[in-house]
Amino acid sequence: MLRSLFAFMAVILFSVTGFAKEYVEGDLHKNDSKWFQFNIMQSIDNKIPFDNQNDTYFEMEFGGRSGIFDLYGYLDVFDVFDSKDSDRHGTDTQNEDNFFFKFAPRVSFDAVTGKDLSIGPFKEFYVSMLFNIGEQDLFEEFVGLGTDLEVPWMGTMGVNLMARYVRENFNAANEGRWDGYVLATNWFKPFYFFSNGSFLTWQGYLDYKFAATQISDDVNRTDSSLEWFNGLYWHSPRYAAGYGLKLYKDMALFKDGGFAGETSGFGHYLALTYKF
Repeated sequence: MLRSLFAFMAVILFSVTGFAKEYVEGDLHKNDSKWFQFNIMQSIDNKIPFDNQNDTYFEMEFGGRSGIFDLYGYLDVFDVFDSKDSDRHGTDTQNEDNFFFKFAPRVSFDAVTGKDLSIGPFKEFYVSMLFNIGEQDLFEEFVGLGTDLEVPWMGTMGVNLMARYVRENFNAANEGRWDGYVLATNWFKPFYFFSNGSFLTWQGYLDYKFAATQISDDVNRTDSSLEWFNGLYWHSPRYAAGYGLKLYKDMALFKDGGFAGETSGFGHYLALTYKF
C-alpha cells in the first residue's frame, strides 16, 4: 500500500533540480512562524458517531513552521461546562471520551535537501503524517506525501495523500493493519478587509477517506467517508469569531443509520477565539 506513495516521492525528488532561495543561504529558520489560540466551540447537529451531535467544548489549537518542520494540531476537551444538555455529558459507554487530539506534522523535502523541488503550482513537498487520538479506543495514524498547492484566488492550500493505519484495540479486532487512504486539504482565504485592520476569511478543510477494504463489519461500516468544513470567520489581531457548515458522509467510516446512528448530513459550528 505504501509502495506507490513512496515511489512517487522518489520520482519527484530525483527529477527536479535547483536551489530554493529560502535554504540556499543555510538559514533553515528564515521563514519560521508560530501561532496558538483558545477556541470555545458550539457544535449543533454534529454527525459524530453514536449521537454525539450537540456539545460546547474547549479547543487548544496551534501551528507553525520551524526549519524542516511544518506543524498543525489541536486538543478538544468535551462538555467543558459539564452541562446535562450536552450529548457528551455522562458516563455511559457511548460517552466516555473526554478529549480528542489531532496532530499533523510534515517534514519538508525542500528544506532537508536544500533544493527547490517546486513544479508549477506545487510549491513545496513534504512527508506528511497525521495522528487522530481519542481517549478510549481511537488511534489512527497516517503517512504519505504532502504539498503546498497554489490555487488561483484561493492562494496556498495544503494537500496531503496518506495511507491509513489503525492500531488494534479491544473493540476493533479487525484493525491493527494498514487499511485505506485519506486525501486531506485545508485553506485559509482572507477576502474582505475592514478599515480597522480586521478581515473576513473563508477557511476550512476537506478530508476524504477511501479504499478502507479491510473493515470486516460491512453491515455497519463503509470503505469511504467525507468531512468537508466551510467556515466564515471574522479576525482581528487578538480575537476571532465565526460560523462553520460541515458536510458529513458516513463519518469515521460508519454507515449512516447503522448502529452508530446518524453519520451523514450537515452539522453547524459556532466559534469564539482568543489568540496568543
